[in-house]
Amino acid sequence: METVNQYVLSINGAALYIKREDLIHPLVSGNKFRKLKYNLLEAQKQDQTTLLTFGGAFSNHIAAVAAAGKAQGFRTIGVVRGEELDGKIKDNPTLQLAADCGMVLHFVSREDYRLKDLTEFTTRLQQQFGDFYLLPEGGTNALAVKGCEEILTDTDSDFDYICCAVGTGGTISGIINAAQTVQNVLGFPALKGNFLREEICKFARNPNWELLTDYHFGGYAKIDEPLIRFINQFYKDTGIPLDPVYTGKMVFGVIDLMKKGYFPAGSKILAIHTGGLQGIDGMNLKLKNKNLPLLHTHD
Repeated sequence: METVNQYVLSINGAALYIKREDLIHPLVSGNKFRKLKYNLLEAQKQDQTTLLTFGGAFSNHIAAVAAAGKAQGFRTIGVVRGEELDGKIKDNPTLQLAADCGMVLHFVSREDYRLKDLTEFTTRLQQQFGDFYLLPEGGTNALAVKGCEEILTDTDSDFDYICCAVGTGGTISGIINAAQTVQNVLGFPALKGNFLREEICKFARNPNWELLTDYHFGGYAKIDEPLIRFINQFYKDTGIPLDPVYTGKMVFGVIDLMKKGYFPAGSKILAIHTGGLQGIDGMNLKLKNKNLPLLHTHD
């Protein structure tokens, strides 16, 4: 499906649109589709038949690689953080999706998972699974950034601000590179800390960007009742589902800034919907266990 820019609302003279990258593909949506595009072409060029990558229990990336691999005829292996998850795949919607797509799930301890970038760790995986095309956690590398540069098109040149959630930094790097010099790119990190700036600087070629770090809601995958209410109300008002880990926090932040007058009157704001909706079912399981309200973002 093609993406569309959907008008949402105006506050204090600034207008917000959502770029519906979540509509690209039902399973490989948003930035995951963009990140994988050139990596899969490179894997084919290298005559690789297996993709191996890393992720947590509810990783959008794990799910996307599994689905894309099935569609493109690759064998897929997911190295999953948390050995306690072994044998509990059926209790986890993300891992069940990956398994249904044929992905081999390899569970490792959190201690071992921290070693995933070491050559010795990769060598052990090659000894166990054979040769493979390695996709980093979150999918960010130079080819992923190249794919994310295609998020913006010529029709987006009249927006003053481009906003997106930030995980590993690949998506925003591509957007920065593709943005007009007069456009301002705003990133909303889903994680605490300022380390992402260094990661983005590895790929971003332009200086017209900044990170707004006040909307992580306590850190990665942290969520509270105000955010749940916001996401549910936004879906009710607009019909646009938001995920609670990335896009929900970003859109909350953009609208909060609009209310505070951060954007000059007359500004046109484009917020990038990077997908991630597959994680909602898993998040609802966690919310149910904590007796918190559930997310209602799909019928």
